[in-house]
Amino acid sequence: MAFAIGDATLGNWTTRTYHRNWLLAQANGLFDFFQHNSVNPEGGFFDLDDSGKPLDAAGQVRPIHIAARAVHCFAIGALLGRPGAADIVDHGMQYIWKHHRDSKNGGYFWSLNSDGPVDSTKQGYGHAFVLLAGSSAKAIGHPLADGMIADVTEVLNTRFWEARHGAIAEEFNADWSPIDGGTYRGQNSNMHLTEALMAAFEATGDKAYLDKAESIADLVIRRAADSVDWRVAEHFTSEWVLDKTYRGNEMFRPSGTTPGHWLEWARLVLQLWTLDGKRHDWMPEAAKALFAQSMLLGWDADKGGFFYTLDWHDTPARREKLWWPACEGAGAAHFLNEHLPSDFHEESYRKIWNVIERCFIDHRNGGWHEELTEDLAPAHTIFPGKGDIYHALQACLIPLFPATGSLTKVIPEAGGKI
Repeated sequence: MAFAIGDATLGNWTTRTYHRNWLLAQANGLFDFFQHNSVNPEGGFFDLDDSGKPLDAAGQVRPIHIAARAVHCFAIGALLGRPGAADIVDHGMQYIWKHHRDSKNGGYFWSLNSDGPVDSTKQGYGHAFVLLAGSSAKAIGHPLADGMIADVTEVLNTRFWEARHGAIAEEFNADWSPIDGGTYRGQNSNMHLTEALMAAFEATGDKAYLDKAESIADLVIRRAADSVDWRVAEHFTSEWVLDKTYRGNEMFRPSGTTPGHWLEWARLVLQLWTLDGKRHDWMPEAAKALFAQSMLLGWDADKGGFFYTLDWHDTPARREKLWWPACEGAGAAHFLNEHLPSDFHEESYRKIWNVIERCFIDHRNGGWHEELTEDLAPAHTIFPGKGDIYHALQACLIPLFPATGSLTKVIPEAGGKI
């Protein structure tokens, strides 16, 4: 239990020296686990098993978002002053630029192995993370950063962006022909692009990135999420009509609704509101509503943790408890506590961290369990091991800094001090 009211005179957890030191220790543990285990000498990064060994050392398939997330996270490490972090950034940037980038047709392949492309499709989700990687690498002065930002921005603008909707299309074949007629549109790729667009704005000062982020948020949150009582609708037709019957990939496009994305959007909307001078009154109200719904409908009040998915009757569908919704919940609660402080947000923050500490952090082997059963036991039905550092690291570090931007913005603004 959190006992949020009884110790209120001591302030929120994020103001307490012990809690802040504890969070930093968890971040250091994640850096240790991934920095020394995940680098693939043939390029890119390994998926790891529970003990930190490569899941498939010989035949590792390397999706682009894993390399891009490593660049982003170790750029954060470099800004904090972690030895060796800049080397990981360079390793990832070189692999993205020299191997994932399609020098013939433009854009970036989804996945590779040591022989070349495994999945040569061009995914909006993957391109969003390339923009994030370039923007984060720019924060530490990596020589490929400006070129990568310019390259992926052109691809996003000319191939993916649909001005009449104010969001991106989902996917193309390697030659930019449509996949399955190009009829699917998804919020997940657009959500991560919103994160990347804000980082690009912070890195370059170009407001065109921020304008696109606001356009996506207006479509996905102000219009679509509001229309279904602040659940984030995931799947749409090419005309952005909600498709409640869609069945897709359980990792990236699960059916129904995904409370973890409601939490992620709650933080992103508040960040967007702050970056643009707090002009849009709907944004903080939306963030508060998204978080409240996630705690009401997505949180397991008996056992703890967020159910992975709900059906459209608000009944848990995939009852697994994944690490990333808990991570996003911690970050969202911090942003809400900073901008819209309340006992509810603080108590929720404590509930989430209590479950993370007790069940998700692997105190024996290092890293975090990425999947738990409904009863909070480690499992591997969706995620085979410990894939990357991104969600957990941000959960640990976001509460240590002002809720005014990306970590690559607020860490330099704080002079690197925690």
